[in-house]
Amino acid sequence: MAQLSPIDQIAERVDRLLLRHAELQRTNTLLAHQVASLTQERDSLKSRLQAARARVNALLDRLPEAAEPPVERKDAE
Repeated sequence: MAQLSPIDQIAERVDRLLLRHAELQRTNTLLAHQVASLTQERDSLKSRLQAARARVNALLDRLPEAAEPPVERKDAE
């Protein structure tokens, strides 16, 4: 293969860099969409967790207060 002139070598390298740049831009766009989607999912899960905690706390508030903590029994065999 014939050796390329310096200008042709530079042009070839610039073409490769432009292709790589376009590829990285596409990857960046996909990752940005993924981050947005995961952020939305996280926020939804946090909201569901907060609602579940509120329901559990409401149920705990409805339980009667015990005068003494339950004593753990050890049955003799």
